[in-house]
Amino acid sequence: MNEELEALRKEIDKCDQQIVETLNKRSQVACQIGRIKAEVGGAIYDPSREEKVFGKIEELSGGPLKPDSLRAIYREIISAAKSLEGPAKIAYLGPEASYTNQAALGCFGSSMDYQAVSSIPEIFTLVEKGDADYGVVPIENSTDGIVRHSLDMLVNTHLYIVNQNYLTIEHCLISNSPLEEIEMVCSKDQALGQCRDWLLRHLPGVDQKEVASTSLAVTMAKKDKGVAAIASSLASELYEVPIVQRNVQDRTDNITRFLVIGKEPTKPLGDDQDRTSIVVSLKDEVGALQNALNIFSSHKINLCKIESRPTRQKSWDYFFFIDFIGHYEDASVQRVMDELRSKSSFVKWLGSYPMV
Repeated sequence: MNEELEALRKEIDKCDQQIVETLNKRSQVACQIGRIKAEVGGAIYDPSREEKVFGKIEELSGGPLKPDSLRAIYREIISAAKSLEGPAKIAYLGPEASYTNQAALGCFGSSMDYQAVSSIPEIFTLVEKGDADYGVVPIENSTDGIVRHSLDMLVNTHLYIVNQNYLTIEHCLISNSPLEEIEMVCSKDQALGQCRDWLLRHLPGVDQKEVASTSLAVTMAKKDKGVAAIASSLASELYEVPIVQRNVQDRTDNITRFLVIGKEPTKPLGDDQDRTSIVVSLKDEVGALQNALNIFSSHKINLCKIESRPTRQKSWDYFFFIDFIGHYEDASVQRVMDELRSKSSFVKWLGSYPMV
């Protein structure tokens, strides 16, 4: 038995040597590509290309590694290779261990230079000014709906949506006090909304306080007795505050969608694997919204979602945020955009990016 175990360990050692040699060779080639891209002004981050790499890796694999595991491994390989050229700076809604931090790591890997930011508008400002290469912001949650600040900033800046990431949100009640001694629950507004029913059942009458982030709420719970935070288990570990109750979200399928924003648009992936986001303000006339939506159906464009927000320019005037399948460069999408411009008072392309 010991001889067999030793033989297997030697086989592992041999595999490790081959893996390290291959990784170093791959990184050298990636650095050469990075230098060429820098000379021609190419974007640091290419989500479409990375998605193609992930797809090829999954096709090459015969198991037993699962696709999600392979994707996570290659996310770190790509991240480490990019860091050799000088890591990109990624701004996210912090502090560290926030859900947005976790979403950013899922997009860029752990080898980037991360900057925690206290507000969504500040993330957009940093990217616009060039003080950050990319930003990661929450945009919508399956339980509590849209993140208004992110929508508003997409209208008012000259940045593009370059990628998206979905994160399953598992909230914990975190505090140094037991459940019966909690007098206040703090968290981001969306997190409180996602746990509304649980809080009514288990902490009725307890004050709720909205703060800038879930991680900030944990630091408050660490400092003050009787204060609890709604945040992730990762935040509990990082800030060393115990978990009182796990899975306090109202729905088990509680998922938040995050956007990556940058200065350069993403190239098309093709084969109906791209998603495009636009914002439209319609003319004040009967049937305006129906006529706008008919444009998409007439060109066989599949809509993903539509969301309205007040323009804040005059009463009862709305922006309509529309997501659909296809890339801005597609001929059919260009025809749709031309027709929309002819029938709308305002149309803006917010970005096209991989569906997954």
